Amino acid sequence: LIPRGLPADEGAYVTYPLEDLLALLALESHRRRAVVIGEDLGTVPPGLRARLRRAGIAGMDVLWFERTRQSFKKPARWRDDAVAMTSTHDLPTVAGWWTGEDMRLRRSFGLSAPDEQQVRERDRVRLWRAFIESGVADSEMPPLDQPAPVVDAAIGHVAQSPAPLMLAPLEDLLGLVEQPNLPGTIDEHPNWRRRLQPRAAQLFEQRQVRNRVELIAKQRGVGR
Repeated sequence: LIPRGLPADEGAYVTYPLEDLLALLALESHRRRAVVIGEDLGTVPPGLRARLRRAGIAGMDVLWFERTRQSFKKPARWRDDAVAMTSTHDLPTVAGWWTGEDMRLRRSFGLSAPDEQQVRERDRVRLWRAFIESGVADSEMPPLDQPAPVVDAAIGHVAQSPAPLMLAPLEDLLGLVEQPNLPGTIDEHPNWRRRLQPRAAQLFEQRQVRNRVELIAKQRGVGR
């Protein structure tokens, strides 16, 4: 919570009755036959992930965060009690990350970091190397203006995770560079206001969407 009129660093985290809330989640999950996913990203208190695991709440493994200091993790090293995904609504799409559109967008609003261009150049090499190691890429790194092979590789890479569930954002299935939401903006950016094309009923008629769904099925052994 942040006091009215004060900056964010003057705010404080508020604790909640964890055990009571977990018990309610378990009850409602059982009643509704629902899978519960916990957004364990960002600031996570020590011990929380272990407690959520014992409660049967799936965490979130996102491609951009599954890495060591020098490389992106192999899919086999991802968690088996999380939901695997290429990105989230608050993060760049794969195409946007590869082309640098997310950096250009943040720069236009004064939200970029001084050295992020150099960091991104290194990370592109590391990401493509990880794709080669996981067997979803076997050629030279695509140029920045051709993100489609990177999107395919990212989806195939994430699909190899031992996670019981995988989420593929529509923006990545369509290969879009625009992300749904840009944190740090309110009216400056069309957050949650873009209409995707095609309409939902025609989504799986798109060749690139069908191909990527088939890639997920293949990597996850669906239908075998």
